[in-house]
Amino acid sequence: MDRTFQVDLRGVVDLLSHHLYASPRVYLRELLQNAVDAVTARRAADPDAPAGITIDSTGGTLTVTDTGIGLTEEQVHELLATIGRSSKRDELGFARHEFLGQFGIGLLSAFLVADEVTVTTRSATGAPAVEWVGRADGTYRFGPAERAEPGTTVTLSARPGAESWLAGPTVVELAALYGSMLPFPVTALGQRVAGDGPPWRQDQRPAGERLADLVGYAQDTLGFTPFDVVELDVPQAGLTGVAYVLPFQANPAERAGHRVYLKRMLLTESADGLLPGWAFFARCVIDAAELRPTASREALYDDSLLAETREALGAQLRGWLVGLAATDPARLARFLGIHHLGVKALALHDDDMLALVDEWLPLETNMGRMTLGEFRARHGRIRYTTTAEDFRQLAAVASAQGLAVVNGGYTYDTEIIGRLPALDADLVVQRLEPSDVMTRLSPLDPAEELALRPFLSTAQRALDRLGCEVVLRAFDPPTLSVLYLLDRDAAFQSELKATRAKADQLWAGVLAAFEKPAEDRPQLVLNHRNPLVRRVCALTDPAMVALAVEALYGQALLLGYHPIRPADAALLNRSFLGLLDSAVPKEDTP
Repeated sequence: MDRTFQVDLRGVVDLLSHHLYASPRVYLRELLQNAVDAVTARRAADPDAPAGITIDSTGGTLTVTDTGIGLTEEQVHELLATIGRSSKRDELGFARHEFLGQFGIGLLSAFLVADEVTVTTRSATGAPAVEWVGRADGTYRFGPAERAEPGTTVTLSARPGAESWLAGPTVVELAALYGSMLPFPVTALGQRVAGDGPPWRQDQRPAGERLADLVGYAQDTLGFTPFDVVELDVPQAGLTGVAYVLPFQANPAERAGHRVYLKRMLLTESADGLLPGWAFFARCVIDAAELRPTASREALYDDSLLAETREALGAQLRGWLVGLAATDPARLARFLGIHHLGVKALALHDDDMLALVDEWLPLETNMGRMTLGEFRARHGRIRYTTTAEDFRQLAAVASAQGLAVVNGGYTYDTEIIGRLPALDADLVVQRLEPSDVMTRLSPLDPAEELALRPFLSTAQRALDRLGCEVVLRAFDPPTLSVLYLLDRDAAFQSELKATRAKADQLWAGVLAAFEKPAEDRPQLVLNHRNPLVRRVCALTDPAMVALAVEALYGQALLLGYHPIRPADAALLNRSFLGLLDSAVPKEDTP
């Protein structure tokens, strides 16, 4: 035998308030939506019908009155007293995309702040006025009412503890928040809070006044004066709006909150996923007719249409950037000074943005700051370092040897340099290796090197336990005493050994399978043109040679920002104390 589900309305209201809606404040949004739908329906049948919504609140009682189409007795039973039924709603004419919500669900949200809801309504069809009184316990009563004009009035009385939600200032604030862009008058406690539509509407305003309205909206609502305003239009989503370019640097890791209206009613102040991830330099305010809201109507449903919209909005922002490069280079330079990270992120997968970065965004090189385009024009191939530490260590010596190098150690720079052949197929892009620098360093005169062989042997014995090779070269600048050169393979093997030392026996055995002797050891290159290094080379005491070379090794690690292993730290400590002990007279020394 079939039975009908029984619905506990109090349980449904508890579900709404604690799990669906973020806050009871949505009750006014839902009542506004119902009123907007009613006005829209009446205007569709009679374009000359009055359009307006009035909200009043006194003594803990709230009324929302509209000049909409009203309801007949049959519609009251179908729309107000039935939860979740959509078929009758569709038959009665409320299924078209112009409408915002469902009367039943929308009215149900009123029980978040009230135990009783009264609806007095008269249909524009001429049917008599009726009154419906619903209670939070799931019961309702119905009867005739007095109302002269078509429309609906919803009356709420605050339940104990919810009085603040129906207080006058709160009601005005919520009405302005949710309904400020509605295209017909909305009055809350005598204050007009809507009626002009969005600031980007197309009307008779001069262009300068319209732009001033858009900027003023950002100042008043978002709290900043935008760097620029980009108008948005995505017809397939029924979307119009603006993207405000931030006048300050944004954090790419933070989720950008966009202000989204659905058919002129505020959906959320913090929508994410509306723009591509690289466009974190913009905040959007948009109105959409076709994007789907989630069940709570407080976020956008992530479907294929939202994905298409996101791609279209990204294309429009990219077009604005390309246009800025063509029409106002000085302004583009100011923009890049603020938002270079966003543009570089886009350049990773967009050739137009890659060309823009190549031409306009200056990078750090050892020949001064310049764009990649300027660097290519002057030096042909592009040599780069992958870390800022490598650049700091090698920039001066590479420059002295005639090697131009780009610092690719900042965010996205190495990836962008690697993509440059997409713009110029003949371009040679080459990572600067220690061997490139080493081949440019001048060897010593054979006779001089032969004379220093005892020193080199002593120095090598001091660093053998650290797996480092000592080399003597003569190079500029003379102020640079020492270099620590470590190629990629040697660096990997060094990290592997360090990890094995810290790992347990099982994991260490797994890592051992990847370990192999490096073809080249790290090199400590002593600069014989440096006065201090020449004095060290002249030492004859093996103990002093070891201490001096160990100290130079430690300095090279520190100057190159290389990681300090426990053995390196012990060596630094020992060489420092040893040299200090030799320099400071003993107590019994006159």
